[in-house]
Amino acid sequence: MGKTIRSLWQHHRLLFIAFCIALLITLLLALRTVAFYAYWSTHRAVPIEDWMTIGYVARSWEVEPDALRRSLGLDDQTRDRRSIARLAAERGVPAGVLLEDVRKAVDRLRETPEGKGKTP
Repeated sequence: MGKTIRSLWQHHRLLFIAFCIALLITLLLALRTVAFYAYWSTHRAVPIEDWMTIGYVARSWEVEPDALRRSLGLDDQTRDRRSIARLAAERGVPAGVLLEDVRKAVDRLRETPEGKGKTP
């Protein structure tokens, strides 16, 4: 094995470096995928809190994010990272009121076929 690596390094240095970089990228993406799966497999149907974003709630409760945004009267911004607390402050209502609206919307969407579906 050592002779093979030494030979590749001496005769095909650029190809060997490119292979090592590709291997490193592949390993990093595999680790990211495993971490992503491990996180979301344990974060299903967690209690909704004011620090969460609408997208986080949608993924946790397995509802369609766009449907949840529409049911709350938000425009369909795909990467809206505002928390529920911030959205409540922008609307001028207490966070508890918006939290209850989110909970009701999630419950309604989980009962309808349009609300269920693939989450990103």
